[in-house]
Amino acid sequence: MKEIISLKINELQQEFYEISKFIGENPELGHEEVKACKVLTETLEKHGFSITVGTCGLPTAFTAVYDSGKPGPSIGFMAEYDALPDLGHACGHNLIGTMGIAAGIGLSSVVHECGGKVYVYGTPAEETRGGKVTMAETGVLDHLDVALMVHPYYCHQRSGTSLAMDAIQFEFFGKAAHAAAAPHEGINALDAVIQTFNGINALRQHVKSDVRIHGIIPEGGKAANIVPDYAIAQFYVRAGSRSYVNEVAKKVKACAEAAALATGARLEVSNYEFSYDDMVTNEELSRAFTGNLIALGVNPKEIYDDEGDHGSLDMGNVSQVVPSIHPYIQICSEFYACHTHEFREAAMSEQGREAMILGAKAMALTGYDILTNPELLEKVKKEFQKNK
Repeated sequence: MKEIISLKINELQQEFYEISKFIGENPELGHEEVKACKVLTETLEKHGFSITVGTCGLPTAFTAVYDSGKPGPSIGFMAEYDALPDLGHACGHNLIGTMGIAAGIGLSSVVHECGGKVYVYGTPAEETRGGKVTMAETGVLDHLDVALMVHPYYCHQRSGTSLAMDAIQFEFFGKAAHAAAAPHEGINALDAVIQTFNGINALRQHVKSDVRIHGIIPEGGKAANIVPDYAIAQFYVRAGSRSYVNEVAKKVKACAEAAALATGARLEVSNYEFSYDDMVTNEELSRAFTGNLIALGVNPKEIYDDEGDHGSLDMGNVSQVVPSIHPYIQICSEFYACHTHEFREAAMSEQGREAMILGAKAMALTGYDILTNPELLEKVKKEFQKNK
């Protein structure tokens, strides 16, 4: 059966190449991925999947299901396809989206024999307001037995962790005045922003080493001779666990509150993007995936442990509600960091496309293991319940 899955993916390899190329050449920002959603869903529908577009009220999200008509587990593959501003698919989401549908189509070729259901979820806007967050929160994924996705990288890496994250916005409202003639009549909102940065910089020495706090000033005034009456600071607050992000975020907010008190500005606090939870890898599922990767020809010495340097993922939210993995597949021979021009080119290369097929096969074969090995599924579920 596993050979049939691989042969099916090989048979459609050129089609998958063209899809990843099309998405790569037509980058769309989060929740604007109309072309990508269309090509992915049309391909799945052509191969027998039932399609629903607009999952959770998100226009470019979709749910695709292939039902064997027989009882069995439900396997979920996650597809991402949003691009980055200016950089396009510099995180390789053109490969991730195509890998997700390729794995789903490959596994669907044998599901009538072993029973169960194959799902592919189109999850928009991973880079900002991740669709997986909404899906996890609303219970859309609760029926899945496992959820899998593979991310491109400069080497093969086992599924590991990610940083939980809050995206916090501070808006300061002051009072405009002539900065030379009547500065005493003004309340400087920009000063409040600068004091917030200073407070956070002082805070850094009193947090754990896994914490990352980084911010920008999107709005800081209009002219140097006017006391700024409005200013904005936006920060990402990250840490290795959701509980510690919550703790650090309180301290970060206290820095902004102190700045408002010191300057006399009024403060409003909000979240400008969704919060991401930390990734909790299901090790039983991860071992199964790694075993299939090795069976497909990857040298086990070239599969590395997670280094814990992958930032934040909305797949983390999925891993809180469904046993999940998020391993990495090698798409280039040189070290290229994600979110760079070089990584974008690697994601459009022949090596990138070949890695995409490898990742799709490994996911599909792991899905097959879950469908046909009740003992493995039981271990996966026990581990998930223990971690939960």
